[in-house]
Amino acid sequence: MPSTKILKAKEKYVEELSQKLKESACGVITNYKSINVADDTMLRKSMREAGVDYFVVKNSLLSRACEKAGITGLDEHFHEETALALSKDDIIIAPKLVYGQVDKSKGAYKIKAGFIEGKAVDAGVITEYAQLPSKEVLVSKLLFMLQSPMQRLAIAASEIAKKGESDDTVAATLVVAKGAAEAAPAEAAPAAESA
Repeated sequence: MPSTKILKAKEKYVEELSQKLKESACGVITNYKSINVADDTMLRKSMREAGVDYFVVKNSLLSRACEKAGITGLDEHFHEETALALSKDDIIIAPKLVYGQVDKSKGAYKIKAGFIEGKAVDAGVITEYAQLPSKEVLVSKLLFMLQSPMQRLAIAASEIAKKGESDDTVAATLVVAKGAAEAAPAEAAPAAESA
């Protein structure tokens, strides 16, 4: 039976880990068994630079910490070798970095599961988050979608002015173009919500 000192150390570790879990927007649980030292060193460096906390953890301690943090539904994944990647603010960066390693190792390094904002998710959901474009790309796509109808309106007005069309033709064209411009932001709304 472990000594009181060892038990207290484990309790303290579980308490600290549960606090980290509560403070994290996203966590990815991996099986690191098949990663070589060079790849592990590079992965840890990229995690550190991105502000992701990455470390090896005992399954029994992680199970207790998840229970204390209120994250349920992950116990079936607490077997074999386990490493954990935690991100405090960004729900995409940890999955993206871990998935990069999975892809590089051709599946030898594996995602077991994870959690997003305190809710357990399976490896498929983590992979979907990893494959999302970056925030900058999503914002630029949204801006392009919002800007496009205005560009079309300006081009239409310019072409009409060049041809010297009558005022009635210009007004009718502008009404049609305005309707298209107003419809475009409604189409762009789901993309804006994703961003």
